[in-house]
Amino acid sequence: MTTGLQTLELAKVHEQALIALVLSSDSPATRDAMVRKAGSFFAEAITPIEKTHRTAREANIRLNQMIGKLGRRSVDLAASNRQLKQEIVQRKSVEEALRKSEQHYGELLEQSRRMQEELRLLSRQLLSAQEEERKRISRELHDVIAQTLTGINVRLATLKQDALSNIGGLERNIDRTQQLVEQSVNIVHRFARELRPTVLDDFGLIPALHTFMKSFKEQTGIHVSLSAPTAVNNVNSDKRTVLYRVAQEALNNVARHAQASQAEVRIEKLDGAICMRIIDNGKGFVEERVLHAKMSKRLGLLGMRERLEMVNGNITIESTPGKGTTVLAQIPLTNGRASGGVQKESESAHL
Repeated sequence: MTTGLQTLELAKVHEQALIALVLSSDSPATRDAMVRKAGSFFAEAITPIEKTHRTAREANIRLNQMIGKLGRRSVDLAASNRQLKQEIVQRKSVEEALRKSEQHYGELLEQSRRMQEELRLLSRQLLSAQEEERKRISRELHDVIAQTLTGINVRLATLKQDALSNIGGLERNIDRTQQLVEQSVNIVHRFARELRPTVLDDFGLIPALHTFMKSFKEQTGIHVSLSAPTAVNNVNSDKRTVLYRVAQEALNNVARHAQASQAEVRIEKLDGAICMRIIDNGKGFVEERVLHAKMSKRLGLLGMRERLEMVNGNITIESTPGKGTTVLAQIPLTNGRASGGVQKESESAHL
């Protein structure tokens, strides 16, 4: 067993030893006795070997069974490992999605809070602006209209006296009184135009912009050009009003902040949208600073944005220090969002 011999090999060794021991010169009885003894010896020698081999075979069978079970368990463990890896990947994916979702909702919450703050400040500023406008109109009515009407009343009293004695002076006083009345009418008309230009409702957007830009040039000295397709006059009243107010606010911002000498209002017909650009050659600004400026410095932008959102429009601003500013407002002709190519302009004017 130590040298690795098998049963047949042992039998051959026994046979060779028996042949060597049993000589031909021995008697038959002696040979028979030695053969029996050799058989007994071989049987006694082979029995533990057979038991050992049987135990080894049984151990080998059990070992093979255990190896088979171990192989199956290895396969099961490998499948479990794969499943565990997939679950880990899925869990990481879910955790990442949850993290992104939390970040997204956090951004939405912050945006909502910021918009609420903007709305609150805008409402306060609107009330303040309304009060200031009322104060200005009240002052104008008191200081201009009231004084003018008082002057008319005084002149009427003078006319009453001159009517009896001085015919020439009566004619001059009548001329002066007519001038005062005409001045009062012009002031009332100016108030009406500032509150709501009637030409916008009666004749359309382009004539209204012409009228405003003419007055704007007279007041600021800034040359303004207008180019627009005639089809703009066909948009509904709400959108005409929004385009007019956005152009008005943008040009007022040019006069207040841009230090520009020229500006251009360009209205173009897109595929399903109206696009209006207000371009100036002023000093420009850093966009980030304006976007993160105090609310009081962004109310004009907020007002324009709010007006445009009322008609499903949007606004973008492009500016570079030293290279002017472009305000782009887009309003869809339908309820959708503006998109498409630019059509050629069909009407232009320079003021």
